[in-house]
Amino acid sequence: MFYEKKDLHRFNFKKLGNNVLISKSATLYKTEQISISNNSRIDDFCALSGEITIGMNVHITVHCSITASLSPIIIEDFVGIAANCHIFSSMDDFLGIGLTNPTIPMEFRNVSHGPVKISKHSIVGVGSVIFPNVIVGEGCAIGAMTLVNKSIDPWGVYVGIPAIRIKDRSKNLLEKEKQFIESQRQTLNNAD
Repeated sequence: MFYEKKDLHRFNFKKLGNNVLISKSATLYKTEQISISNNSRIDDFCALSGEITIGMNVHITVHCSITASLSPIIIEDFVGIAANCHIFSSMDDFLGIGLTNPTIPMEFRNVSHGPVKISKHSIVGVGSVIFPNVIVGEGCAIGAMTLVNKSIDPWGVYVGIPAIRIKDRSKNLLEKEKQFIESQRQTLNNAD
């Protein structure tokens, strides 16, 4: 079950495009910082919080968490994020330099943070994790259960913990994008 458009406006999003689908089972925090463009969809049991920008034709599948605590997260057009993925723009220190978790005041913690950008035409496989200060280059395919802890170059297929590039990804989808945009333009023209 998705929210109706009139219900979505009650969330007071920073920006809300047309034809946006958000599951009634999704949890959204700080919606005044969240921008969502046209034709994007957020499925059941996702949790989004903070300064998040979602482009056009983005699909965020079930059980994903996107947490922009201290720095923004940008998800560009035509991105797919598979089930159970987690994207963080900040994280606690695990080496014992500071105390951990949000119940502790910041002066006693050692939190690293930085923006995350998932570039156009990227796809993130099931169970993957993306850490702060990461740019996923245009057209990347991230395999299932991959840990992306540093920026990755465009048009590659990445797998593993940590992510390594195993081969190039085809750019044929760029032609499909042109065809899709043209078909959308024709549909709008025919509706007039």
